[in-house]
Amino acid sequence: MRNVAAVEDVMQAFQQRGFEFVSKTNDGWFRLHGLLTPPQADKGCPCEVQLDPTFFDLPRIRLLEIPSELPSTVPHLDANGGLCYLAKGTVVLDIYDPVGQSLACLQHAAVVLGQILKGEMVEDLAEEFFAYWDGWLCFVDIQDEDLGRQNCIIAQANGNSLCFITDNEDRTTKKLTSLDYQVTDQTVLTYRIKTSAQPRPLTSHWPPETVGHILEWQSALDPQCRRKIHERIKEGLKKKANGVLIIIESPLMTYGFAVLYDRQCSARKFKSVGRRDLSLTLKATPVSVFRIDDRYLAQRNIPKSKTLAGKNLAIVGCGTIGGYLSDMLVKAGAGTGGGKLTLVDFDHLLPQNIGRHRLGFPDLLSNKAEAMADELKRLAPGANIRALPVDVRQAQLGDLDLLIDATGEESLGHWLCNHYPLPTPMLSVWIEGPGTAVRALLKTNESGACFRCLWHRNRRGELHSTIDPVPTVMAGHGCEGLYVPFPASVSVYAASLGTEMVLDWINENYSPLLRTRLIDRDQQLATPDCDPLRDQDCPVCNS
Repeated sequence: MRNVAAVEDVMQAFQQRGFEFVSKTNDGWFRLHGLLTPPQADKGCPCEVQLDPTFFDLPRIRLLEIPSELPSTVPHLDANGGLCYLAKGTVVLDIYDPVGQSLACLQHAAVVLGQILKGEMVEDLAEEFFAYWDGWLCFVDIQDEDLGRQNCIIAQANGNSLCFITDNEDRTTKKLTSLDYQVTDQTVLTYRIKTSAQPRPLTSHWPPETVGHILEWQSALDPQCRRKIHERIKEGLKKKANGVLIIIESPLMTYGFAVLYDRQCSARKFKSVGRRDLSLTLKATPVSVFRIDDRYLAQRNIPKSKTLAGKNLAIVGCGTIGGYLSDMLVKAGAGTGGGKLTLVDFDHLLPQNIGRHRLGFPDLLSNKAEAMADELKRLAPGANIRALPVDVRQAQLGDLDLLIDATGEESLGHWLCNHYPLPTPMLSVWIEGPGTAVRALLKTNESGACFRCLWHRNRRGELHSTIDPVPTVMAGHGCEGLYVPFPASVSVYAASLGTEMVLDWINENYSPLLRTRLIDRDQQLATPDCDPLRDQDCPVCNS
């Protein structure tokens, strides 16, 4: 009843502004027609307003008649009259004030329409470029910066064909296989061109339909890029190709277009005749380009930071911490760009492990390192991930940029400190008590404390995680042995802290070297994040 009353109130408010109810949409929204009148305007534009009956989503507003004085392409208005007056996620509607919020949206839409009619916000067309450049799909898996001729794979799945541009066919094929795409023997002549100009639609004629339109558009953006495009199209004609795919790398995005040649016409026909270039009449089809290279996938969420690409990392322990941690590190670029991620664990996944492990039932009885490597390769087919299903004390890890101890085993942590001294940096990540706190310690230099140093300081009552002693809670029975119970969320906390410190390490933000995240709210933090120094009693650091 409360929602019904709210709908009636909103309907009445819109009726007072000249809007009439027309019908309901297929998804149950209320459709109203009226005039959208910009501030200080003499007349309004016929429009349709669609209202969400729950008042959770923004009203949809569409012009029923696009003013004739507007050019073919304007910001925030699509070809069907849809008006983008607020970006989704930039505001939160107050569902307890449906009348005020709905009318505020209508008022803001009127302001935006007024700006469009005045020819303002044209610069926004650059940000909205993809909304006006909708075409064939093409995926780019290129790590290098080479321009010119590119290798293009045509792959198929369920009768659909897609183009994949690559500089490493083996890496891209692995990605295609993970998508159940089959590589065909087809190909297309492909060129990669770089421009310094950010793309934006033409306001006079859009989208471009011919090569001539493309060149006219690019002349306004970057004359040098226009010349390169024209040369590549004519080069494809000389090679007697069926068509050409042009990929343009701009400062903030990659886009492209395809040109299919008329097989009935020879290349000679398209040479310039007097001042007329008949190649300008060839049809051009927009191509929506999506990057799938490992560098982009890792860099997108941390655009101003270094990723783990190109580094050799090793994680010892693929249990409840190491499984989640390895997943997060791969998403940050581990194992890409010529780097390698090595997973070390001789243990197998048992039923009692599944409740808080990154792996699940399908990997039951599998070696944890091998199963985790397979899972990560499935998620990131181009990553170089190696599994060592052995005791780390018998493993040959080679040269490492960073060693990570995610075992949570104190004695093994001491052994690793001794066996892998500086200059190899070492990060230890562990859980204290039954999920009381998660901690991580990074050793990067001679003066900093190692994991063994922390043990000595703890024995003297220093650098504890909590003021009160960490509870000792054990569970289990019979031959299964005892274990410390805590939920999977604690493992994720620990892995997240480890990932935070690894990313800080790669960006040379080492401090604080010892970090603690308190999980148990009944406890009080004893040691704020700090940079502990080497302990004088540590046999590792003072050997």
